[in-house]
Amino acid sequence: MPYVNIKVTNEGVTSDQKSRLIKGVTDLLQDVLDKDPATTFVVIDEVELTNWGVGGLNAEDYRNRS
Repeated sequence: MPYVNIKVTNEGVTSDQKSRLIKGVTDLLQDVLDKDPATTFVVIDEVELTNWGVGGLNAEDYRNRS
């Protein structure tokens, strides 16, 4: 029973894109590990830029400095 958690910054990921991610990950697990799609769970979490860190800064500050 695979569980996959995808975390992305909340910058306009559409419902269609989320559906494609869920389908793609589920298909990959079926193809590579022969896992049953009916028991494969995929969760997508959208994270605020200020809650995502990179290079010692939150992503918003990091981008502003780049």
